[in-house]
Amino acid sequence: MRMLDWHVEDISATHEATLLEMENNHSVAIAVLRDDHEHKVQELMSAHELEKKELEDGFEKLRLSLQDQVDTLTFQSHSLRDRAKRFEEALRRSTEEQLEVALAPYQHLEEDMNSLKQVLEMKNQQIHQQEKKIIELEKLAEKNIILEEKIQVLQQQNEDLKARIDQNTVVTRQLSEENANLQEYVEKETKEKKRLSRTNEELLWKLQTGDPTSPIKLSPTSPIYRSSSGPPSPAKMSTAPR
Repeated sequence: MRMLDWHVEDISATHEATLLEMENNHSVAIAVLRDDHEHKVQELMSAHELEKKELEDGFEKLRLSLQDQVDTLTFQSHSLRDRAKRFEEALRRSTEEQLEVALAPYQHLEEDMNSLKQVLEMKNQQIHQQEKKIIELEKLAEKNIILEEKIQVLQQQNEDLKARIDQNTVVTRQLSEENANLQEYVEKETKEKKRLSRTNEELLWKLQTGDPTSPIKLSPTSPIYRSSSGPPSPAKMSTAPR
């Protein structure tokens, strides 16, 4: 009976240790996965916001610069149109003086046209560069879509992690119930062991005294354990007259 009691206690202790270790490992694994997930999401969001801010700033600066250039070219075009108009009006006049006066502002017209041509060529190059930047922006937009898809995948992984946590919680609850059942079983076995021990003491005493009606007592030399609350030894009892 002692071996049975020791075996049951050992099973209970091993079960409790295993349950505690599983709970600790479960908590550590959940904390690590949650920290790693939050760190990855934070890094992706920060990189996404930084790239978006840089692209917006660069695009706004480029837009303002091109707008200034367009305004300058528009002003120059209007100025040349006004000069051409005055030139045409001067041609209608018949006097050479008026013609010379009209032609005076246009002495450097060819140089101005060449200069304007060079400016237009530079603007065409800038427009070509702007088209390249637009293509790069489109590529970055596609990259942002990929990043958003990765964020969705991480969110799905987070949902899966929550489901695993719930499942582990159910397993932990089941283990707790099994532990409670095992403790109840141990208590029942302990009571049964005590009952068998008392029965054994009664049978042993009856065998020693040869009297099936004798009260239950333990011999001083009996190998069975006798509790302090049991009946006194036969050596201390007076012999009844026959």
